[in-house]
Amino acid sequence: MESPAEALVTALRDANASVATAESLTGGRLASRLTEVPGSSVVYAGGVVSYQTHIKVEVLGVPQDVIDTHGVVSAQCAEAMADGARRLLGTAYALSTTGVAGPDRQEDKPVGTVFVGLAGPGGTEVVALDLEGDRSQIQAATVDAAVSALADELAAARSRAGQPAEDSGLG
Repeated sequence: MESPAEALVTALRDANASVATAESLTGGRLASRLTEVPGSSVVYAGGVVSYQTHIKVEVLGVPQDVIDTHGVVSAQCAEAMADGARRLLGTAYALSTTGVAGPDRQEDKPVGTVFVGLAGPGGTEVVALDLEGDRSQIQAATVDAAVSALADELAAARSRAGQPAEDSGLG
């Protein structure tokens, strides 16, 4: 049986689409999950681990006013990170992760507050998560959510194109 990451790589390959990542709280774990899949180099372009705020601004192009107004732990930052990765790496899709993995609150937001950004041809959306667990569990759940978000988007795009979603292997 295919893992969710394997199914996602297959769906991206079938759609002739590519993906990039912009990670903060997951620290490269999303890129690792995708690149564990044999053949993922066909669809995974690369990523930016933007753990420090200035990397979000200087490399990914997150507007400073987004940081000043909403903070790095925000839907607006996740959206800008995903948009920046997609633009920077020239991919069809990009995923971003930002939030609080713990052990302490950040920007007065509790541990487990997470935002996953998904940029694609149809625009950018953000999934807000309220996760529980230790640092490692929050990071793993965030990676799972990011993989699922893109898998769901690809299945929906396939459905809109008149192709059965169940054929995507994302079932």
